[in-house]
Amino acid sequence: MFGKRLRAMRMKRNFTQPQLADLIDVALRTYQGYEGGTRSPSFETLVKLADILDVSTDYLLGRDEWMKSHVILVDEYL
Repeated sequence: MFGKRLRAMRMKRNFTQPQLADLIDVALRTYQGYEGGTRSPSFETLVKLADILDVSTDYLLGRDEWMKSHVILVDEYL
């Protein structure tokens, strides 16, 4: 799920793979591994990706559906 969402959001924001790899300071092959599902980013890199793509880390990780299924609204805790 992570790779598919990452790719979809990258394309929606009009970034190329090389551009996004440069922005998060990883090799292109490493980034391609994230989208392909053969590699996982570090926590710090995951946060960078979420910030750049303007989405939550939960969304990228597919946890937004879990939160919805448990009727958890993030705003309740702010």
